[in-house]
Amino acid sequence: MQGKMMVNRFIEPFHMEYREEPIPKIADNEVLIKVKACGICGSDLVYYNGKSPLDTPDGKGPLIMGHEFSGVVAEVGAMAKKMGLFEEGDRVAVNPVMQCNACAACMRGEFNSCGNVEVVGTMFDGAMAEYVKVKYTHVYKIPDAVSFKDAALAEPLACATHAVERLEVKMGQTVVVYGVGGIGLMMIQLAKAAGAGNVIVVARKDFGLNKALECGATHVINNTDTSSPWYAEDVAAKVCELNNGCLADRAILATGNMSALQDSLKVTGACSTIVFFGQAGPDDMLQVPVLATLKSEKTLRFSWLAPLVWDNVFKLIASGQVNLSPIITNEFSLEDAEKGIKYMLESTDPKVKGVIIVDPE
Repeated sequence: MQGKMMVNRFIEPFHMEYREEPIPKIADNEVLIKVKACGICGSDLVYYNGKSPLDTPDGKGPLIMGHEFSGVVAEVGAMAKKMGLFEEGDRVAVNPVMQCNACAACMRGEFNSCGNVEVVGTMFDGAMAEYVKVKYTHVYKIPDAVSFKDAALAEPLACATHAVERLEVKMGQTVVVYGVGGIGLMMIQLAKAAGAGNVIVVARKDFGLNKALECGATHVINNTDTSSPWYAEDVAAKVCELNNGCLADRAILATGNMSALQDSLKVTGACSTIVFFGQAGPDDMLQVPVLATLKSEKTLRFSWLAPLVWDNVFKLIASGQVNLSPIITNEFSLEDAEKGIKYMLESTDPKVKGVIIVDPE
């Protein structure tokens, strides 16, 4: 496909350029997508402010960021065309974490452990642009009932889905969710969909806790703000109070805050399961009381990325089991992508998730 497109390219920390560039040419194993919507991920914020290197060879730009996105197929490469997999005009979303499908981990279906992975928007140009090219193997058609804006959040929802699957919730159980960012709010709904009878959410700000209630939380606890009507100094004691005198059966961490990780060991009872999802720092260490944890036979698990869940993600949105509208609090144009990133990074206004609307529906 010939022509020009507008992009908002990251050049270096605190510097992006909105400019015209050629539409990328696709290889035989690729699909060209006209981008409709692109989510702003927390990782985009730390790339922008220079606190984390990109996954490029030197860790630097220039690069078009954006790995959470949806759009319309604009051109189909020879391989996907021969198999009849896609046609121009198909509504699609993309798994940006593209495994090799040839290593030992991939052969076991452990795609999140692939050592040859390529990631759109962190290793090569992503979706903060009018067009993006990707391998056809990671492009998925989306149901008509799913909006492009919601489909742009398929990747974080896939990650949340994998984490909740690892939690192995049984019907009626009590789940404690730490964190009320976009992933945490998704996890609340996923835990309910998995059969949880009681979902207790712990966070530091009442705005997020109100969002948690909107997303179906049974109870909320503010563990920081003493002026909050939901404040509790002893979270474990409050969980017991809200759960008929019992500690929780399950806990899941949508935050990398180490005090929350430590606290999750206290709020869960015998034979419980805890899943750690939130991104911790490279030097963070969890202190586990081994004897007490052994005697209570707790299971500690970790969750990374989103293997083997993409088929369910769109069904969860289309069925209404996961409602993303309370999570998307801010929208920006492609031209204002840098302003949007700065806002999500620096503003103290109440907010959860920003989405760049590249091409309005």
